[in-house]
Amino acid sequence: MNYVVVDLEWNQAMDAQASVFNKLPIRLRGEIIEIGAVRLNDDMTPGEEFTVDVRPVYFRRMHYKVKKLTGFDKERLNNGLPFPEAMARFREWCGDGVTFIAWGYDDRAIMEQNIIIHDLDWDWIADWVNLQVIYSMQTSGEREQKSLAAAMENFGIEQTRVAHDALGDAYNTCLVCSHLDMEAGLKQYSEYDGRSGELPRAGGGGTGPDPIQHHCIAPFSSKGDAFADPRIKSPPCPICGGGLTLSKWVDQGDHRYMSIAECPDDGKFLFRLRFRRGPDGSYAVNRLIYAADEAMQNHYAAKVAQPRRRGGRGRSRHKKIASQQKKGIVE
Repeated sequence: MNYVVVDLEWNQAMDAQASVFNKLPIRLRGEIIEIGAVRLNDDMTPGEEFTVDVRPVYFRRMHYKVKKLTGFDKERLNNGLPFPEAMARFREWCGDGVTFIAWGYDDRAIMEQNIIIHDLDWDWIADWVNLQVIYSMQTSGEREQKSLAAAMENFGIEQTRVAHDALGDAYNTCLVCSHLDMEAGLKQYSEYDGRSGELPRAGGGGTGPDPIQHHCIAPFSSKGDAFADPRIKSPPCPICGGGLTLSKWVDQGDHRYMSIAECPDDGKFLFRLRFRRGPDGSYAVNRLIYAADEAMQNHYAAKVAQPRRRGGRGRSRHKKIASQQKKGIVE
């Protein structure tokens, strides 16, 4: 597997009401000024390194808090590469089939936003792992957000790189990886639902079957846009890549949906979607695909057969039903 530990530094707007936001298609949380990355060796130790400074376009004046943390000054900022060129170099260095590992969720969200405002391809950055989850799972067993510095202290890792430097933080994150059982952690992470409030049990213990595929697809401005995307509306068979006949999506509540799809050669599959809404209002979709056994098929059929609720929600309820029927969704 091609695992790359990545860390980003980004600048922020000086004023939340700045006119620059009127020029942007989304509410940009931060503009990347540095990308740091370290490739993990097969034994989960630090390997090849990558770093590049990025010249911002929209937040060109250094926020005083960012300057204090990172040490970036105006001269260094101006000498960075334009974002499209920096990302092209980073993508070439990463290679194919990359899975990113980061400390927390922020780096992923920031990278996706920056790719959107520059209208670049984002399919290649779909797979991410939040190492905080694996660390908590294998240490305290509780859902908590420990800092990278706290994890290093826990493992007795000496701070040899500069903190709040993208490459330095990526390298230190790699050192934490080398103290964890990453093989077990990555397997458990594939079953983790960040909204459930519960961590998967370390060392195994999942009761359901493993998914054949688990992809995160993002970003979407609405659920309607997500359901219109070919990767959800007309996905290929996860085995042979051929066409699938996809049944209606069943709304399970809590932003979850499921459907049964059939391949003429490879049989039936259960599709599950989990929608997650980001701070900027956009949606990310976790798409999980399972080989559909008889119990799964019966469960889906039972959900489809359930009568829709009627009564006291008025016209807005009927409008919602009509809208979902147009998208091929059953409640």
